Amino acid sequence: MATPTTAVLRRPLLAALRPAAGAHPSRFQLRRRRRSPPLALAVYSDSPKPVTSTSSSSAGGDDPDEEPPVLPLLQEIADCLVLPPNFLSQLPRDLRLDLNDAAFDLSSGPVLDECGQEVGDLLLNLGKAWELADTSTSNSLAKQLPSMEPYLTRSTKSAFGKRLVAAGRRFQSLGQYGKGELMKIAETMIKNGEQLSKRPVIQSDVQPQATKEKRKLKFGELELELTAERANIGAAVGAAFGFLSWQLAQGVQRIPDNSKQYANDKALQLAQSLKVALLGIGYTSAGLSLITAVGLLVLAQQINAEEKSE
Repeated sequence: MATPTTAVLRRPLLAALRPAAGAHPSRFQLRRRRRSPPLALAVYSDSPKPVTSTSSSSAGGDDPDEEPPVLPLLQEIADCLVLPPNFLSQLPRDLRLDLNDAAFDLSSGPVLDECGQEVGDLLLNLGKAWELADTSTSNSLAKQLPSMEPYLTRSTKSAFGKRLVAAGRRFQSLGQYGKGELMKIAETMIKNGEQLSKRPVIQSDVQPQATKEKRKLKFGELELELTAERANIGAAVGAAFGFLSWQLAQGVQRIPDNSKQYANDKALQLAQSLKVALLGIGYTSAGLSLITAVGLLVLAQQINAEEKSE
């Protein structure tokens, strides 16, 4: 037949080893015919995740835990942060205060520890430009955001995204202004910040002081961090001021009404009214100072207890 002849011509070595018809195979041929089991390739890895082959991963589709690309997100944020000239300085006073809140949420606290030196410096400078309503500096700093992509590690990316979300919510409270630039900033920062912060912050990559929440008092543009030491100093100052107010009120009260000569009854009534007003101011100031001192002492004890628990 044509088929066996073709097989013999194509594989002469196999034809030579093939036994003749009706002959028993030799021991050598039996050993050659046995198939050895396939070698199992053991792959060892230090990662706690199981090792999967490339074919299985490609067949399974996209990884649901795959992180989104960072550069397009940064570029989108940079584009929306570039504002028209003198835009920030033309904002009304109430919107300027909200803008300062956004700057505070973006760059306050241990930003250098959470986001790294390069990204942290950029956020600090950007927040300062917002506080000063310097649109030109803000635009130039915003254009540098895409260049921060190599410095965003897994942990710093998450912390950076959370700061973007917090600042974006502040921009959201600004409402509609101009051509909707502020609302666009809010939507972009919240959306992209949530994508960047999908991964949790790795505590081993962040210094312990980065996880400590700090108490702060804010009076307009003035910000003051509260510590136990400052609370104790404030309590001492309040107690001293209260003591002085009490002593002044006591001194005014000791002045007899008939110690001075008055031209008429109206002058006497005016002096008595002034004395009563001074007594009210003095005793009220003393009481408020005492209450403030007690409250600051309690606050200092709370801060000390929180620091010990941490």
